[in-house]
Amino acid sequence: MYITQFIYVKDGKEEIFHEFENYAIPIISKYNGELLVRLRPNESSIIGISIEQPYEVHIIRFSAEQDFDHFLKDEERNKYLHLKDASIRESFLIKGEKL
Repeated sequence: MYITQFIYVKDGKEEIFHEFENYAIPIISKYNGELLVRLRPNESSIIGISIEQPYEVHIIRFSAEQDFDHFLKDEERNKYLHLKDASIRESFLIKGEKL
């Protein structure tokens, strides 16, 4: 299972977002997941776009959807959700599979 996440950070809250990521990203591997790509796109790297430019884009692979569900419920990760809430204005996920 693959997850693509577009993340929009609140203005001035980038450091809080980075702090959350420092806690959350290492937990991914605990649930058979791997962060494959973490991008911070800029205008020169975008060829075309019809949505607002995200602050970051993540592509993550999990062995199964159940692993992703367990990651979302992880007690250690949940201790730091206040940082996510304080820093992320909006995000959306696209679930997919390798073809």
